Amino acid sequence: MRVIVVGGGAAGFFGAIAAAQAHPQAQVTILEAGQQPLSKVRISGGGRCNVTHACFDPALLVQHYPRGGKALRGAFSRFQPQDTVAWFRRHGVPLKREGDGRMFPTTDSSETVVDCLMQTARRLGIRVQLATPVVSVTSLSPGFRLTLKSGAAADCDRLLLATGSSPQGHRLAASLGHTIEPPVPSLFTFTIRDAALRSLAGVAVETAELDLQLPTGKPLHQSGPLLITHWGMSGPAILKLSAWGARSLHDAHYQAQLRVNWLPGAHLEQMRSLLLAVKSEHPKRAIANHCPVAVPRRLWHYLVERSQIAAERRWAELSKAEALRLAQELTQGQYAIAGKGVFKDEFVTCGGVRLREVDFKTMESRQSEGLFLAGEVLDIDGVTGGFNFQSAWTTAWIAGQAIAST
Repeated sequence: MRVIVVGGGAAGFFGAIAAAQAHPQAQVTILEAGQQPLSKVRISGGGRCNVTHACFDPALLVQHYPRGGKALRGAFSRFQPQDTVAWFRRHGVPLKREGDGRMFPTTDSSETVVDCLMQTARRLGIRVQLATPVVSVTSLSPGFRLTLKSGAAADCDRLLLATGSSPQGHRLAASLGHTIEPPVPSLFTFTIRDAALRSLAGVAVETAELDLQLPTGKPLHQSGPLLITHWGMSGPAILKLSAWGARSLHDAHYQAQLRVNWLPGAHLEQMRSLLLAVKSEHPKRAIANHCPVAVPRRLWHYLVERSQIAAERRWAELSKAEALRLAQELTQGQYAIAGKGVFKDEFVTCGGVRLREVDFKTMESRQSEGLFLAGEVLDIDGVTGGFNFQSAWTTAWIAGQAIAST
């Protein structure tokens, strides 16, 4: 049996390896358009490769996928992060868990993961052809004929599309009868045009409560670490909001309102009362120099200024109206989102092959017999933390197993 995998990324290599391991007699070939395979694996996690996440309950795991969670529920019962950890351990790459649940190779180097996948593919006799773009695919019923950019043709009995969010991969899937949900960015930072805020670049809070207020639809809520940057706001909480609000933010041209509670659990009236109590207890202290709440000092100075309170003012001089404004900035600060940034060098999109057109028991297309799909070519995306790689490992492993048995 001849198997061709289009795409030399995480899903492509893992699917090819799964097929070759399950069916040693199969002739498996990976066609990668670029000059280098596994490029996203190399840069993931700042070069450390966030392989997966230590969430081992499929019911909880699917809650980290803004799109695709329902379809993945059964898939994760067959191959989930525990299986990923075990697979890499068997292949000489033990993983370690960090405090936030992310899992990395113990070497802290993505090259360890790249070498593992490359060497395993080589050992199994998988052919890897780089700089080999696929221009078109024709169904032969049975099998497929792929036309390469070079003009050559390649025939196969089974075809796995693992092209990531590549537009060409979507065009190939569409040519074989699939509907493509329009891709839009999913993980990104928020641009906020506030020079005073941007001057705090590098200031981080351990936990903030965020409410994204979109022009249409219900507000989205997230909490977690927040980082102020040279262009606005980033950090895990912001990235999660961007993922869950990806389509709505795109439709709103990335214009929205963000409400920030810098003191999770604190309420407006509670904070106003606290500030008035501080006024009584420390009347002679300068407001800017005496921060009674758990926020970084530079952030406190900014919030005092944003409340239109002069830095040299004493607590005794704080009016009730000023106390209310400061309490509002601390618990209900409003920030205008005026665009999106990027998340490091990684790029995740939502969109891709419509999920109901794929059988998630096998990852085989319902539109074209013998065609399988895995990874980001599908309309699946997870929040940051190893979840996108996990959906790639899972869908590729299922596809590889099914290719070998059909």
